[in-house]
Parts: sequence; C-alpha cells; structure tokens
Amino acid sequence: MQLLHTHEGEVPMKGYFAILAAVPGFFLSSLFVMLFSRVLGPMFGFDPVSYPTAMLVTIALWIAVAPLAATRSRKH
Repeated sequence: MQLLHTHEGEVPMKGYFAILAAVPGFFLSSLFVMLFSRVLGPMFGFDPVSYPTAMLVTIALWIAVAPLAATRSRKH
C-alpha cells in the first residue's frame, strides 16, 4: 500500500473522511430499501421489511459490492 504524502511526513486522512462520508449514505440506502420493499413487496408476494432488516440487507449488499468497486477503481 502506497501512502501519498502532502508535505514532509504528513499523511492525508482521506480514508477516514471517506468512511465518515459513507455513514449518512448507509442510513439513507437502508431507508430506500425499506420504502422499496413496501412498494414492491405486495407486487412480488413478500412482506415489507422493517428498518433494521433493511439495514441488514444494505450492509450485505455493501459488503458484496465494495470489493468489486475497489477492484474497478484500481484498474483505472
């Protein structure tokens, strides 16, 4: 892993702030999953999910997609 140095001996905290920026997105994504399940659930024959279940679905999707996104960003 190569660290980018902005000034002599200084390492930017880009990764830390990226994690902080993702937190609101996680909760918003969970809300969308919950809302979509309430709209699409009756159409496909399943019950709408609660917010904690939507959070579980969201984190599972994020864990599955994050390595794919990281691999793609390294290629470019």
